[in-house]
Amino acid sequence: MDLKRRRLLTAMAGIAASGPAVVVASLSPTPRQSAGPFYPLELPLDDDNDLTFVRGQQARAKGRITDLAGRIVDLNGNPVNGTRIEIWQCDINGRYRHPRENGSKPMDKNFQGHGHAFTDGEGRYRFRTIRPMPYPGRTPHIHVAVFPQGERPFVTQLYVKDEPRNQDDFLFNHVPAERRHMVVADFRETGSPEAGLAAEFDIVLDRRDGTPMEG
Repeated sequence: MDLKRRRLLTAMAGIAASGPAVVVASLSPTPRQSAGPFYPLELPLDDDNDLTFVRGQQARAKGRITDLAGRIVDLNGNPVNGTRIEIWQCDINGRYRHPRENGSKPMDKNFQGHGHAFTDGEGRYRFRTIRPMPYPGRTPHIHVAVFPQGERPFVTQLYVKDEPRNQDDFLFNHVPAERRHMVVADFRETGSPEAGLAAEFDIVLDRRDGTPMEG
């Protein structure tokens, strides 16, 4: 798992810097990124963790159906449970569900566009969505927001591992090269007819950066 890899790399860095008697236990926090211009002004009425099916429609969304799952933990690897996580992304035609989005291709009415879930006691979450699609000027990505209680939201973007468009994406390249592995996921084949792809994306929150919400 990516969390285990991060913990090992961080511990090794601590040993190299301070000698064999010192092991750094904390994880590296997931990089923050912007929310972008298309966070929905009004959440869809059918706003669950399955973005591939809209209540009242007969068909599933177009695209590569994907099970996206992971854990949200703090710097010490402790689960952040009972916390709301949201994702939003464009459909197969590069269209967001937002009034200011003016793409020329038709919108997929069977794609929910936004979804939310709550982490369980182990910090785990799960969504069913589609493999992210390119948007004009952007590499394929999924927007992610976490809302720890009483703290300002944590926002980042999730990218596809080994996607060729990543190398030319200004926001992906804004992440320091040594930290880019923290914002990518491997969308791998599963052989399942229901969800052809699966991806895991763990999020490490720096709770020390949790500025209290006003009001």
